[in-house]
Amino acid sequence: MRGERQTDSGPGKRARLRAAIAVSAFAALLIGLFAGQPDDLYLWIKALHIIAVISWMAALLYMPRLFIYHTDAAPGSEQSETFKMMEQRLLKVIMNPAMMISWVLGLYLAWSVYGFVGGWLHAKILCVFLLTLVHVHFSRAVRAFQRDENRRDARYWRLMNEAPTLLMIAIVILVVVKPF
Repeated sequence: MRGERQTDSGPGKRARLRAAIAVSAFAALLIGLFAGQPDDLYLWIKALHIIAVISWMAALLYMPRLFIYHTDAAPGSEQSETFKMMEQRLLKVIMNPAMMISWVLGLYLAWSVYGFVGGWLHAKILCVFLLTLVHVHFSRAVRAFQRDENRRDARYWRLMNEAPTLLMIAIVILVVVKPF
């Protein structure tokens, strides 16, 4: 008898449970921070925002790599089913929660620190909105792969792999340099 495989339901349930615990701990930390109102609340929110953004970006950069390899797998094959599981877990366990936390904390910072004022801030929010559209496109692709209905080739996914990178570069420059 061989051991449990990662594509079995058990590891998936445990991954969802760990993700739920992590998101709950994150939410509890935020509630504690807002309730306690420490003098350095801004720094805590900023740090948590950066952690969420790093998680979101890691998922956005990894997902198209999975798609590239998934396009080479025969529909219905064991390899294809493994990629489906990996894509689904990446989307549900990391990408979606990280995006939501990034948006909530980012909007809070934009409002509380900058009052939504500044050309650089508006440009950054536009870039984050475009990044969210990339996220939505990847989410739809996960569903298409789940149904074995992917219509894109590996070359397309290699090009799409650059979209999050280019948007990330623009966002970082806007935040750090504040050119306008």
